[in-house]
Amino acid sequence: MRATNFLVIIAVLFSFTVMADAGTLEDVKARGKLNCIVSSGLAGFASPDGKGGWQGFDVDFCRAVAAAVLGSGDKVNFVPSTNRTRFAQLNAGEGDILFRNTTETLSRDADLKLTFLPINYYDGQGFLIRRSLGVTSATQLAGASVCVQVGTTTELNLADYFRFNKMKYEHLNTGTNAESIIMYESRRCDVYTTDASALASTRAALKNPSEHMILPEIISKEPLGGAVRHGDDRWADIGKWVVNALIIAEEMGITQKNVKELAKKPGNNPGMNRFLGTEGSMGEMLGLDKKWAVNAISAVGNYGEIFERHLGPKTPLALERGLNASWKAGGLLYAAPIR
Repeated sequence: MRATNFLVIIAVLFSFTVMADAGTLEDVKARGKLNCIVSSGLAGFASPDGKGGWQGFDVDFCRAVAAAVLGSGDKVNFVPSTNRTRFAQLNAGEGDILFRNTTETLSRDADLKLTFLPINYYDGQGFLIRRSLGVTSATQLAGASVCVQVGTTTELNLADYFRFNKMKYEHLNTGTNAESIIMYESRRCDVYTTDASALASTRAALKNPSEHMILPEIISKEPLGGAVRHGDDRWADIGKWVVNALIIAEEMGITQKNVKELAKKPGNNPGMNRFLGTEGSMGEMLGLDKKWAVNAISAVGNYGEIFERHLGPKTPLALERGLNASWKAGGLLYAAPIR
């Protein structure tokens, strides 16, 4: 083989390697902003405030990723989406990452070509109903009219539940949570069904929340989490480890208030040192600054702080941690170690 031809082949192979390695991380850094797909409006999870800024549980996960990658939780463009459009928007490149109370399923993983991040909220589907109807159990809903958002696992779970219990129901499709609330409040449907966390958000937004109740039955598993597109493993790794870092920070007692002080010098805890970037090269492995986790916690706090701020007992949603408590407190939150 002639030397010139060999060099050409090497150059081509090198260019393909560079192209394969390039991806979402480079796009985000070049843009200087993270495009994060969120709900079009779900109180407690993602909704614009009176000043046009976005607030909520999912919003803070977006901010954490932006802080880890770009050094600031403010460097985010929020991309509103509906249940029908969220996956198409992600796969079309309108967003770099999705945090939108989204259930991980096999078909979404394999067929829609999504890569899911660690579960950040363990949920289940429930039913919201007026107390005046005198219904106390979902098993009493035969013949009810039910509002349900199309294009969701909720729609499929609803059909399975009524079929299994040999009950008939009237199916009323809605496109968004806001549309569901309008139909429910105008009494076009007897019941509204979706994830129990979203029902708590909906109930809190009604004119007279005490007149409505969430029935005790939870009819499904809804492991909610962020997602990215298939094919960009390094970007998926970044999303995964930012979520893990928020969970681990709570386990270690690292908070938004103390994280910068802890990061000033190494301590006696090797695991905490790796987390804070004072030991090892974890950030470099991800293609990030060594203070990537410190930046994320500085921006939004740890998982527990995020939960209490947007969903906890002192918020309108008044949700207990339950399954979403740390494994150390009897919950399911359990992150892989940073080592």
